[in-house]
Formats: sequence, structure tokens, C-alpha cells
Amino acid sequence: MKSGQKLPEVTFKTRVRDEAIGGDNPFRWEDKSTADYFKGKRVVLFSLPGAFTPTCSTYQLPGYENGFADFQAQGIDGIYCMSVNDSFVMNKWAQDQKIANVDVIPDGCGEFTRKMGMLVEKSNLGFGMRSWRYAAVINDGVVEAWFEEPGLADNHGEDPYGESSPETVLNWLKESA
Repeated sequence: MKSGQKLPEVTFKTRVRDEAIGGDNPFRWEDKSTADYFKGKRVVLFSLPGAFTPTCSTYQLPGYENGFADFQAQGIDGIYCMSVNDSFVMNKWAQDQKIANVDVIPDGCGEFTRKMGMLVEKSNLGFGMRSWRYAAVINDGVVEAWFEEPGLADNHGEDPYGESSPETVLNWLKESA
């Protein structure tokens, strides 16, 4: 993926809160398309190997969450966190992390991630197929800027982090303004 490319069209299987359902688990299924998330908006999308994993939970997601106002000041309408995890896991992780500013997108089958060219095997960690860590500035469904961690490979021995960090993306936004 690189600047100028259009995002792939997929349908995401999401669970959304619906108080009309009642009970302890008031959620219903809702299909959302790539256009639902990205059409007519300028957003930051970042993708990571898995919900509840150390780097993702300690640095990347909290960094984007806490920096939300700084991103808005640079013309960003929203921030999306994606992972090859199902909607149940993504929603519980967002709840556990007390996320209020970042929206999570479940790519449960990895279809979007595969079409982005970022699906990697992580069986060396017992994960199976997951996303390589990356971030992007997306403007109306088109990649404006791309931030990919180095070393994209199946069963990579490390989990590089830096290129897709909130600090790197925010610096790029400020410099390109």
C-alpha cells in the first residue's frame, strides 16, 4: 500500500450497542462497509497484531487515545484501530482500555488486512494470521500517507514499533500542514 491508493471495499462484521435489547449484553450485529468508515472523512487508521497484546495495549492504542485532540487540531476527523480480531474481542478490549476517542474496527477474517497486503502468519507466537503493524492517514477512502513498520514477514521474530506510533503520524501531519 502507498500514498494515492484507494482502500479495498470489504464488509466488516461489527457488534454495536443497542439499549433496546436490554440485559447484560445489549449489542446487535451490524455490517459496516469500508465506505461507512472512510467516505468523506480524513482519519488515521492504525492496525496492529492483536487486541490485549503488550505493545498495542501499553503504547499504541493509549497513545492515539490520549493524543486525539492533537490529531483533531491537525484536521483529523477520527482515529480507527484495526486488528484481525472479531468484534467481541475488539469491543471488550476498547472497554478494558477505557477508550472514548478511538473507534475499533474488527477485521475478524482478515479480509481487509489481506487486501491491504498486510496479512502475515504469526504462528510462531500462536496467533495464526494477523496484521503487520502499520498506520495511515486516509482521506475520503484514499491513502494520503503510509507508515509501515520495517521487516514485513511471516513469523517475524520481533514486533517492530515506531513508524506507526502516534508520535510519528502526528509529526508528519504537523510537517505537512
